[in-house]
Amino acid sequence: MKPTLSPDPEPKIALIGNPNSGKTSIFNQLTGLQQKVGNFPGVTVDKKTGTLELPGGIRAELIDLPGAYSFYPTSKDEKLVVQSLVQPGNKNYPDAIVYIADVTKLEKHLLLFSQLKDLGIPVLLALNMADVAEQEGLQYDLEKLGRKLGAPTLLVSGRTGEGLEQLKQKILDLLALAPANRPTDSTQYRLAPEEAKLITQIQGEFPGFTPYQLVLLAHHIKWLPFLTPAQKTIIEQAINNTGFQDLQLQVYETMQRYDQFTPIVQQARERDAAQSASFTERLDNLLTNRFLGPVVFFGIMLMVFHALFAWAELPMNLIEGAFGSLSAFLKSNLPEHWLTGLLTDGILTGLGGIVVFVPQIAILFFLISLLEEVGYMARAAFMFDRIMQFFGLNGRSVVALISGGACAIPAIMSTRTISNWKERLITILVTPFISCSARIPVYTVLIGFVVPATQVWGFNLQALAFMGLYLLGIVAALLAALVFKLILKTNETSYLMLELPEYRLPVMRNVWLTVWEKVKTFTVEAGRIILIISMVLWLLSSFGPPGAISKAEALAKQRAQLENLDEEATKDLVAAKAMEASFAGHLGKFIEPAIKPLGFDWKIGIAIITSFAAREVFVGTMATIYSIGHQDDEYSIREKMAKQRDPITKELIYSPATSLSLLLFYVFAMQCMSTIAVVKRETKSWKWPLIQFTFMTGLAYLSSWLAYMLLS
Repeated sequence: MKPTLSPDPEPKIALIGNPNSGKTSIFNQLTGLQQKVGNFPGVTVDKKTGTLELPGGIRAELIDLPGAYSFYPTSKDEKLVVQSLVQPGNKNYPDAIVYIADVTKLEKHLLLFSQLKDLGIPVLLALNMADVAEQEGLQYDLEKLGRKLGAPTLLVSGRTGEGLEQLKQKILDLLALAPANRPTDSTQYRLAPEEAKLITQIQGEFPGFTPYQLVLLAHHIKWLPFLTPAQKTIIEQAINNTGFQDLQLQVYETMQRYDQFTPIVQQARERDAAQSASFTERLDNLLTNRFLGPVVFFGIMLMVFHALFAWAELPMNLIEGAFGSLSAFLKSNLPEHWLTGLLTDGILTGLGGIVVFVPQIAILFFLISLLEEVGYMARAAFMFDRIMQFFGLNGRSVVALISGGACAIPAIMSTRTISNWKERLITILVTPFISCSARIPVYTVLIGFVVPATQVWGFNLQALAFMGLYLLGIVAALLAALVFKLILKTNETSYLMLELPEYRLPVMRNVWLTVWEKVKTFTVEAGRIILIISMVLWLLSSFGPPGAISKAEALAKQRAQLENLDEEATKDLVAAKAMEASFAGHLGKFIEPAIKPLGFDWKIGIAIITSFAAREVFVGTMATIYSIGHQDDEYSIREKMAKQRDPITKELIYSPATSLSLLLFYVFAMQCMSTIAVVKRETKSWKWPLIQFTFMTGLAYLSSWLAYMLLS
């Protein structure tokens, strides 16, 4: 008789494994583009969920839980795994578990698996890296291994897709044959006497919990959020009555589990991997060398930034040309109406100012994803741990700081892997100094006004300046971290625990999914903000107090006649005076006295205000402002900005002094309200984001003022 599934139309499958087990590759293979990012209820840790298509047209929800080493967590990500699995019936409690283990490091990866077996949830063991095991000559008797461990076992490969169809069938069998969430009467390891006594005293308060889940409640009573005060009191009394010693029992359990599964692994191993020095070891001798390693690292980063300019130039020019042609076509074929102006000068110009930078964003994420896939980014954390410790940070902080080159928001969220409170807080506070992808449009536009496009030793001088801005942000982050290290006090100590993965060929599916996900986020989410801001800005720039714009235009025309200005100069003067009389002009004029010492005029002031929503809005704002009143759309935004002159002094608006001042302002300023919101969420206080905003903005203002004074 064929077994039937639970009536739940979409069962939950948890994907669990150690960090660097290849879990994400398996998740991407199984779900493809049918995945989304959200938050676990009640916590700030992100989760990925996807739709899994099982044989017979059955759909399941696949939850990619964060990587963890055991049920005794040292980070927020690991705590999330415990929190999701220790409480039966919670929203993320799975119907079955697929445990991903690296077959080449099986003994190291089975501790968490053996703990999962004691939860009463059906578990399937998927041994990843099958292709690597074959290359290294490593083989296991899967039938014996699965029988001894008490779980269905199979070989898979997240890189090649080997075994994934068989994995889907085994998941279906697991759901059908074993009722989900069924508690067990015993644990896989022998309970200590204190644990057995504690279970008898508290099990009445927690019906449906397995014995091991009850033990975990006692271990993690201080931070598990679902425990009520009354339940905590009961557990605390049991702890006192039984002499329950948290740390001693953790060691007891861990050692006993290793004693159980280590012989099983050894007996099931049919052929050992080659014992000669591996490719990874030989390469690490070079890439993690104390002296040569950092040189290689900065060389790689230089090549990445060079590619941002060299590879992106052609597609950027094509995109600029396409938006310019579309705008010109619509203006010539649509009737003169304010809606036409809104469409061409507001919406199209604002979006075009962002879409043009998609090639650079895609290239950046493509190259960083490649480095992560081959295993190099973990080496960067290892190499710089000692340096990071000097600045009050952690080796894991390097991962956050490097990720900040893409976006500060996920970078700040990645600090949850840092268990030390002080090091984590310092990393959060200084990460926004790292130049993120949103700054790329600002840098790209302004660098051309400061640095000529010439070659030095075969490198584009603007690319070197671009890297210089990134290095400036890194230096600022480290110096700020050093200051916070001296100010913040804590008795905590921490050590870097990081498993360096084997060097492997990148899984291009993972790379392309990452690029697609990040570019989509950049264009859709930023585009939504830019669309709204561009429309509002166009309205503010095109309308003003009753009669103010028409009066300003009339006065400008009179002045043009008196000064015998030509048609082009007259048009520019009229447009400038009309903008000045608009609502946007009034807003810019209001803040102009504060930013005038930096070399900024009221138009730049408008861009600074709007770009607080997202730094990349600066370019869209400039595109919108300088398209008002202009009919010559053959010029790109950069060329339009380069032509801007003060209507009175006739001096270039974007002189080297002003452009450098503006560049430094965007290097240091906290121009991102989304980052402020994330910092508030991560620190659970407005205190730290306000401190962060104040010192970053103060540093930005001071550095911009000094640069303008020295160059002007």
